[in-house]
Amino acid sequence: MILPEPLEILIEELNKLPSIGRKTAQRLALHLLKSQKEDISNLVNSLISMRDNIKICSKCFNVSVDDECEICKSPKRDNSVICVVEEVSDVIAIEKTNEFNGLYHVLGGVLSPLSGKDAASLKIDELVKRVSNSNIKEIILALNPDTEGESTALYLAKILKRFNIKITRIARGLPIGGDIEFADEATIGRAVLGRIILE
Repeated sequence: MILPEPLEILIEELNKLPSIGRKTAQRLALHLLKSQKEDISNLVNSLISMRDNIKICSKCFNVSVDDECEICKSPKRDNSVICVVEEVSDVIAIEKTNEFNGLYHVLGGVLSPLSGKDAASLKIDELVKRVSNSNIKEIILALNPDTEGESTALYLAKILKRFNIKITRIARGLPIGGDIEFADEATIGRAVLGRIILE
């Protein structure tokens, strides 16, 4: 079936979004076609507002409406601890737990030579500058436990070692409610190595 050109263009644009395949893009486009004009206008205006008003925090590279994000500006945060993450989505995920009260540093990816991501393309120099100019006591490396995340964590640990500060990784292991018998060997191994003392 040949679709009208405006609808086809919308499907192609939606298909460019991450995790949106052609069928999902088509379903979204058809939903929007049935929506009220006011709802479409609100969606378009919110997209334009986001594009025009969202900035990148000058300290941690999180998203913000000001030069510094709300986390960096907050007097309630522990300024001596920085949690290093790959992307802004990781900040959102960690913040949802309400378990971390320090600051963040968004690298903008991980070392991945095949994808053209080297140290110069990440916010590594900015992290080193933050550590050297602040009273930082701990760096938490909260990078994904894949090959690129592991190599980036090792690279950062090596660079930051000269500052004589505590460098930690987030724990890895079995998920809450998971069964040991169904977990893979690497996950079980990490859980055993990362065991904690019960008090």
